Amino acid sequence: MKKQLNLLREFSIPLVAGVCIALVWANLNPGHYHDFLHHPIFAGISLHFATNDLFMALFFGIAAVEITQSCLPGGDLNPPKRAVNPLLATAGGVLGPAAVYFLLNRLIGSPELARGWGIPTATDIALAWLAARFIFGSHHPAISFLLLLAIADDALGLAIIAIFYGDPVNPAQPLWLLCTGAAMALCYFFRSRGVMSYWPYVLAGGSLSWFGLFQGHLHPALALVFVIPFLPHPPREREHFFDVDPKDLSPLSRFEHDWKLFVDLGLFMFGLVNGGVAFEQLGSATWLVFISLLVGKTAGISLFGALGQRLGFPLPAGMGLRELVATGMIAGIGFTVALFVAGEAFTDPALAGGAKMGAMLSVFAFIPAALVMRLGKS
Repeated sequence: MKKQLNLLREFSIPLVAGVCIALVWANLNPGHYHDFLHHPIFAGISLHFATNDLFMALFFGIAAVEITQSCLPGGDLNPPKRAVNPLLATAGGVLGPAAVYFLLNRLIGSPELARGWGIPTATDIALAWLAARFIFGSHHPAISFLLLLAIADDALGLAIIAIFYGDPVNPAQPLWLLCTGAAMALCYFFRSRGVMSYWPYVLAGGSLSWFGLFQGHLHPALALVFVIPFLPHPPREREHFFDVDPKDLSPLSRFEHDWKLFVDLGLFMFGLVNGGVAFEQLGSATWLVFISLLVGKTAGISLFGALGQRLGFPLPAGMGLRELVATGMIAGIGFTVALFVAGEAFTDPALAGGAKMGAMLSVFAFIPAALVMRLGKS
């Protein structure tokens, strides 16, 4: 059973299955699908709210674990000098899509679409990793480069969501962020007192952080991002990316171990809630997001990665320009976080639906990446 669950997680089957069911449902019976998402199921809470505002807090909490571990001594973002090239590529992977989006929006879009610039800045770590393994093989250095880039990309993505994607109808109320600050102080107190269970951090600190963000009209799904870095952890990181260190029993590692399976399987509900796009909603937003992901990511990562080489920060051994370009294309798979941001960027369901379709189409970015690698060998 455990082997089957790991296969489901590795190939992101729950997420893809949820999206496929949502697509069929939303096109065959859109009214029933909409009622399913927004009808209160318990204490006035809808499935949409439970998924995007509660469950996604755990999703971003797991992302915060990966970022925290990578920043520890021995991690892939420490010391910063060894990560300069992929970090420069990360900057290109955010600036490139945003620039392409703004440029295209001036040509084929409209003013109300301008708010969607943050959608194509995301990279789906799991799907990008899967595509990279298929294209490069299991142990190619481009895979580590891509994963490092994607982790840093997620860190920037969290900042973009927090700063630029509050509720446009209800302006931010910064005073409530004192609650989030108090949550961080509480977690610091727990750590200074040697609390070695993650539950007080998550329940007390996470709840207080969530409340502050919610009341402050900022996205509460980011609540655990402010809490997770305070979880006690080893002084050095011994494993990388998807590897698990069985000897690491720290609260940070235990939180990831205990909740990652739940989050990976729970992405079925995320796909079901966010993937229901009617095909007639395809439009300018679709092509803005899709082209910005494919072209913007490829151009930005390739240019900034090449710039890093010129500045004396080389690519990993075994990576050249061809691998860098292919990596940029694979990083154009936005999907999960892009779907999430699309739902936050637009209040108009038609615009949000079109943007989500562009995010879903980005899974096909692996095709030109595979062609680049295949043509280079012929």
